[in-house]
Amino acid sequence: MYLEIDGGYGGIRFSACHFIPNHEKCSRLHGHSYIVRLRLEGDIDENGMIMDFVVIKKKLKEMIEEFDHRTLLPTRSDIVKVETIGDSVEVLTCGKKYLFPLEDVAFLEIPTTTAEAMSRMMTERMVAEVDFPANVRSVAIGLDEERGQTAWYTEVL
Repeated sequence: MYLEIDGGYGGIRFSACHFIPNHEKCSRLHGHSYIVRLRLEGDIDENGMIMDFVVIKKKLKEMIEEFDHRTLLPTRSDIVKVETIGDSVEVLTCGKKYLFPLEDVAFLEIPTTTAEAMSRMMTERMVAEVDFPANVRSVAIGLDEERGQTAWYTEVL
């Protein structure tokens, strides 16, 4: 059985800007209004549910607050150099140089800020930080860059 949270209806969304180096169009700084989706697969427990929605929604909202209205920067990229200089962040990539206020940036420990990489990062973080009950078999997070464009990552527990 599945439990699913649709962030479009549940208010689990965030707006942020990013870029994807070496992409013809997406290498330019641009933004999205992301929607987060979550799916758990598992068995019904003695309380008649897979897991309490409240616990999951609280954790998702806590996580996305870190990304909302910020510039998302990958810290594990071979082609994006990110350096904090005082209250600013300098980014060098593919012949471009950006300078952002430190408070406007979210550093993500991923190689690139694609929806694929971010959904994997978010799923792995949920698995590491939430105490899922034994009846939950897998956790998946989908990240919409826009309706109809969702990247999913699933981790089997």
